[in-house]
Amino acid sequence: MKAVVQRVKRASVTIEGRIYSSISNGYLILFGAEKGDTKAQADWLANKVSVLRCFADENGKMNLSIQDIKGEMLIVSQFTLCADIKKGTRPSFDNAMNPDEANELYEYFVSKIKENNIPVQTGVFGAHMEVELLNDGPVTFVIQPPILN
Repeated sequence: MKAVVQRVKRASVTIEGRIYSSISNGYLILFGAEKGDTKAQADWLANKVSVLRCFADENGKMNLSIQDIKGEMLIVSQFTLCADIKKGTRPSFDNAMNPDEANELYEYFVSKIKENNIPVQTGVFGAHMEVELLNDGPVTFVIQPPILN
């Protein structure tokens, strides 16, 4: 499982020329599920991003969480995060979780974020999406949960 977490002033998903979802101040999270990933890892990731302190306090220090600022999350599934590009010039997606399981894990992750009372918007799993964002900082983190049983 991999997540790219970007602190944004705004972000949106457009599908077939229409804005499907959008947020203001918060995180755009690109989420990729790999073979063998578990709900326990999704729990860990949801908890981590819900309390991660990367918003500025009154002194300009990264000291506030998304909950502290009453921010929003836009969570988009992105299987290309699971690509292996070590050999050759064409990405291999052999390590990506099969779509049905990946969608289930993606939906589970979204539900865990919502349990933390964070407003969430999403893309559409498997759709061709145009994702637009205004990265704030820029601040971007790549997060991989530890292997959990």
